[in-house]
Amino acid sequence: MPKLKLSENAKLILEKRYLKKDARGRVIEKPEDMFKRVAENIAMTDAKHLLKDEIENLMQKSNKEYFEIVKLQSFKKLLNKNRKAKNKIKKTEREFYNLMASLDFLPNSPTLFNAGRELQQLAACFVLPVEDNLDDIFKALYYAAKIAKTGSGTGFNFSKLRPRNDVIKSVTGFSSGPLSFMKMFDSVTEQIKLGGLRRGALMGILRVDHPDIEEFITIKNREEKALENFNISVAATHKFMDAVRRDGDYWLINPRNNKKVAKENANRIFNLMCEMAWRNGDPGIIFIDRINENNPTPALGGIESTDSCGEQPLLPYESANLGSINLSNFVKNKKIDFGRLGKVAHKAVHFLDNAIDMCNYPADETKKIVKQNRKIGLGIMGFADMLIKLEIPYDSENAINIADKLMAFIRKEADNASASLAKERGFFPSWENSIYNKKSRHFRKKHLALRNATRLTLAPTGTISIIANCSFGIEPLFALSYLRTIHDGRELYIINEKLKEVLAKRKIYSEELMRKIVRQGSVRNIEEIPDDIKKKFVVSYEILPQYHVRMQAAFQRHVDNAVSKTVILPKFANADDVRKTYLMAYELGCKGISIYRYESRKDQVLYLKNIKDQQANLTNWLRHL
Repeated sequence: MPKLKLSENAKLILEKRYLKKDARGRVIEKPEDMFKRVAENIAMTDAKHLLKDEIENLMQKSNKEYFEIVKLQSFKKLLNKNRKAKNKIKKTEREFYNLMASLDFLPNSPTLFNAGRELQQLAACFVLPVEDNLDDIFKALYYAAKIAKTGSGTGFNFSKLRPRNDVIKSVTGFSSGPLSFMKMFDSVTEQIKLGGLRRGALMGILRVDHPDIEEFITIKNREEKALENFNISVAATHKFMDAVRRDGDYWLINPRNNKKVAKENANRIFNLMCEMAWRNGDPGIIFIDRINENNPTPALGGIESTDSCGEQPLLPYESANLGSINLSNFVKNKKIDFGRLGKVAHKAVHFLDNAIDMCNYPADETKKIVKQNRKIGLGIMGFADMLIKLEIPYDSENAINIADKLMAFIRKEADNASASLAKERGFFPSWENSIYNKKSRHFRKKHLALRNATRLTLAPTGTISIIANCSFGIEPLFALSYLRTIHDGRELYIINEKLKEVLAKRKIYSEELMRKIVRQGSVRNIEEIPDDIKKKFVVSYEILPQYHVRMQAAFQRHVDNAVSKTVILPKFANADDVRKTYLMAYELGCKGISIYRYESRKDQVLYLKNIKDQQANLTNWLRHL
């Protein structure tokens, strides 16, 4: 078994939020114990397939879910009688432990929190429907509260709610509109914290053709502390984006009766979105028609929303289990170790498929549709670290080519892994009428016999990246030295260890030089640093937006779900830079995108103590758009 090597920041995060505590709040679990707990719990799904008939009989007799069955004495007796099955499960348990303990792969936080514990809710993200009646609205709120309690995020599309001041015939009154209900959801989420430390994050989406779209776009600028637990995104249609490009009008439509209510200039609304995003990072944009063009199970309905960070489009009530491969561990002699990467991808798909059956879903509707589609989201983290080890600048053609080649490889391996599981365990139940069956009317050119309707998701990997001591998701380095504020208000001081190694190797390392880097968060304006090091250790706000967007697009070409990516703009960027970023994302095939202008929010999570304003000017970038 690999020796566990954790940074001090990783140990702090684990002790504060992940490890078991007693009634007095004292930590009673070591990191190794946590990984063993998770590995043992997730490996137990193998028994469901190795002893299929016996397990089904046991479940029928006890009338319990599978994650409850494994706790029963009768299950343990059954396993002890079948030594061959027991040994195979132990082998899987060791593989899963090694995956995590080596920090080659980590599952999403709820799995680390809850696997083998009372809650047993393992999924990272959910989408709940919000229909235009009070019963369904409060049903969604109830489930959202239960989900938030487990540390997971939830996405909602509020577009079916009738607009503000619309008629309500049953009470001879008028509607308060979707924004009023969003505030209610926000307030409830504010009160629910996991262990007093973690709020459930929310995504709120409104279609661009909803009559209240202007109020939605401007809410965070007009009202202080409005929707603090929400990321908000506009669902933009192809019609709207076409109208933006030709400077035309489009119709606002009342969802209550689908009647056109007013014409609106597309560019006025689009520019307003860009201005508000420039001011505070919201709203983001999702391209809802493009998301549905890639919906693997259209027979089950349309996709209306994503999860709280935008990387996982889901049907109503669906959820997904996510996990990420740490790419910084797969560079050998300045080359990507594709052989080992492929093996880890197969084991990770096995892990995530197992997690589906060990999850205690908060709603019967969720359990039903998750089991129908068996969506998983294998992703990556540490991409920026990988590029540094390969000695390739993030903002380069070479890096974009690496992203394309790398993700194509992971896509192939994830598909092969899912197909292998399908041979052993069966297709996902809705496969017959999916886009992957050549006999289906929904077939889209590629016949694949799969266990999972989707396989890949590129999540932001915020906290698990700290545990793995690597860069976040596919993002460039935020800075070479920065503070990260965690949920209880404490600050983690983070400095790039690879830079320290390179400087020491070049024999230019000194405490004085490191103090300069700490003050600036960058090496761009430090004379003592050689130019080749400056190029390799480029940070987010030094990268032109075109490279951020092109990088996201390169990954998105091979990802069946979506990609979490934030374009970090320097403080002096303007709203037109946001506009060009959004347009480029649409043109290059992204499913959505968000921007963040440095220091545009007071509650910024990643923060430099002192940042220079001498970065390259963005003016007139991408004139072709």
